[in-house]
Amino acid sequence: MSTAVKEETPAQEGQAQARSTAEADLTKYKTAADIVNAATKKLVELAVAGAKIFDLCVEGDKLIEQGTGAVYNKGGKANKIAKGIAFPTAISVNNAVSHVSPLASDTLGSAVLAQGDVVKIHLGAHIDGFASVHAETLIVGATEENPATGRQADVVRAAWTAAEAAMRTVKAGNKNWTVTEVVNKAVAPWGCKAVEGMLSCQQSQNVIDGKKRIILNPNESQKQGFEAATFAENEVYGVDILVSSGTDGKARAEESRTTIYSRVSDVTYQLKMKTSRAVFSEVQKKAGAFPFTIRSFEDEKRARMGLQEAVQHGLVRPFEVLYTPPETFVAAFHFTIALLPNGPTLITHPPVWYKPELVKTEKELEDEELKDLLAKKLREPKKKKKAAKEESGDKPAAEAAE
Repeated sequence: MSTAVKEETPAQEGQAQARSTAEADLTKYKTAADIVNAATKKLVELAVAGAKIFDLCVEGDKLIEQGTGAVYNKGGKANKIAKGIAFPTAISVNNAVSHVSPLASDTLGSAVLAQGDVVKIHLGAHIDGFASVHAETLIVGATEENPATGRQADVVRAAWTAAEAAMRTVKAGNKNWTVTEVVNKAVAPWGCKAVEGMLSCQQSQNVIDGKKRIILNPNESQKQGFEAATFAENEVYGVDILVSSGTDGKARAEESRTTIYSRVSDVTYQLKMKTSRAVFSEVQKKAGAFPFTIRSFEDEKRARMGLQEAVQHGLVRPFEVLYTPPETFVAAFHFTIALLPNGPTLITHPPVWYKPELVKTEKELEDEELKDLLAKKLREPKKKKKAAKEESGDKPAAEAAE
């Protein structure tokens, strides 16, 4: 018995191709996320009292390179795809907000972790330009038997609560300002503030700083110049939740040398110095569109010198190392999320270290609206059409439409 094959229309073929492409892209995102998760697990293991920040950064980058080097190799040289580090490993401690990735020659190159330090691990990988970036916070030496307390515990609990609230608010149809507001509300019970002006961005292939953005705790001038945006299906976002135990969330640059940079894709300029041109060419080959660290160059001194002209003319932008005031702590959680047609899906993995039993706080969330939000699943199950029809079947049309 033969079966007739139904031919697809051009529109249906286009939809099938789009679905196939989207699924392949999501697989690449998730493969990168698995590599990042494996690297994070190792770094959490190594982040003990006495561990050098420099060694942790080197190890994180090595693990990402090894992980990405082991996948998507079947196509041969002709079909070779770009892959590697999407964000260099940064280990930022206590009141350092982010982007601490020292060179061996830097002052921080010999810094070590101490008991009770609030340590932020931040790293990312990409496959074919599809990047998964992750950050999480641990407190050195905290255990379930001897949990962290005080402001260290408060800031980590506040940051994770804000991250969970943000995950459930970044969804198709919602506005970016809604996330700003929910983060402010989530951190308030612990007397914390989101770090002022920190950005989260839309992502796409080879882009981690897309046009649609979320801003945390903006000051008045930042509010005025910030563009409202609506999240839409099939968009991907890297959401960076940074929270300070300070009273205002303000941070400023200090005398800590910047080591992480990123090429600015829409700026062109003919560099004058031979060293600058050579270094910029190496940046394009090594990192492409993604952030990189001076540590990845064989000659760090030459690389820093060569980057100066590129930074001056806007070809490359530095990721500044910011600090909140002394005696304050910053906690961070960064997740990558895809807004799929059937609901949001978290691309990156949950935190390796964090669980409520590791931090003991005297404050708890009391806002009922926020409690309800956090009780919801990230992707709410949709009602079956048949069940929906049965529920509305005996009701008047106007009532059923409500």
